[in-house]
Amino acid sequence: MNLSSAVECPVRLAGELAESVQYRGRKASRQGSEQRRLSILEAALRIIVREGLRGVRHRAVAAEADVPLSATTYYFNDIQDLIADSFALFVKRSSASLAALWAGMDEDFRRIAAAIKQDPGARRELVTHFIDLAVAHVQAKMRARDDELLMELAFRQEALTNPQLRPLFLAHQQLRFRFAERAVRAMGSRAPVEDAQVLTTLVLRMEYHAIVDGVEDFDLEAQRAVLQRFLDLVVGA
Repeated sequence: MNLSSAVECPVRLAGELAESVQYRGRKASRQGSEQRRLSILEAALRIIVREGLRGVRHRAVAAEADVPLSATTYYFNDIQDLIADSFALFVKRSSASLAALWAGMDEDFRRIAAAIKQDPGARRELVTHFIDLAVAHVQAKMRARDDELLMELAFRQEALTNPQLRPLFLAHQQLRFRFAERAVRAMGSRAPVEDAQVLTTLVLRMEYHAIVDGVEDFDLEAQRAVLQRFLDLVVGA
């Protein structure tokens, strides 16, 4: 396996998705108006996190963004365009963040992959490293009260009933899968596609429980043990 392509693939996909996001609403003609348009979309995302999609209305978004009501109706003819473009902004920023995060892991993965060539037993180090990354990721979300997962869950629900949003949602979800696939391939998985699907689901499950259970009741060690058990099976431990 070519490590370079394995590492670059999810990073490249994330960067390309961030660059390719298209908006449906009216385009801004000046720099100042683009900032106003972004403030409207950011306000809509805050409302989605706080109240859910039912709270996204032109008047509510205008008040949240501190702009005239006419500004929201100027850029977005209907509420569906406003919701769609809010999620497009979420995908653009999330994808760019993932690209930067994964690129920063490049050196660690290269070092471990080189060690695996010399000693297949070094796969255990990669397993431990991946679990540490997943746990740190969830802990960071819990500490920062990150709203990204809530946005993603709302995005998923909207995509179920909005066919126009589905391709963008699936492309965003594919980023997680590609990174997981790259990791399990390096671990020596005999069924990397299937294992990556399970691993992606397990990490999403950790994030979900972090939100639902709350900081005090979230059993991080139990979630870590689930990941450990699965990845032990992947590497044949």
